[in-house]
Amino acid sequence: MDASAFRQLYDYHFSENRKIWDRYIASLTYGQFYQDVGYSYGSVREQIIHMLDADDIWFSELMGVEPLEPIPAANNDDREIIRTHGDKVEQKMRTYLSELRDVSLFEKPITDPEEDKNLMVWQVLLHIVNHGTDHRAQLLRLLSDLGLETTSQDFIFYAYDHLQ
Repeated sequence: MDASAFRQLYDYHFSENRKIWDRYIASLTYGQFYQDVGYSYGSVREQIIHMLDADDIWFSELMGVEPLEPIPAANNDDREIIRTHGDKVEQKMRTYLSELRDVSLFEKPITDPEEDKNLMVWQVLLHIVNHGTDHRAQLLRLLSDLGLETTSQDFIFYAYDHLQ
């Protein structure tokens, strides 16, 4: 893989995250969005926040910067705040990816925590997309359990529609 391939992979990642938000999350009732389901992170809201936080923390480590301020616990419907936060995380990631060069993929920029010091950039980038795919699958299951008809998130379908 080269830097360009990772940018395409992340276009898929961003597209699928946005698709789930636009097709399903935005139209959920307040109760559905916050309902504790006893699985993974407990609710659709908490699952999304976990996904955003994970993306932000990993990219912050790659960039050597502090993560964004976390989204506070909610007492009301905070989807607009979450969507705005998600846009900031995505922009941060896109900025990093736009400057990514092939040679950078083999660097080991993470200094803390200890367990991550030997990870190369390409390994971290692959992990983040894989993590997102895992949690989107969990979200799609939660949404299906809430009565929504969901669709596939397979990369190949994205490729058919977006790549040449």
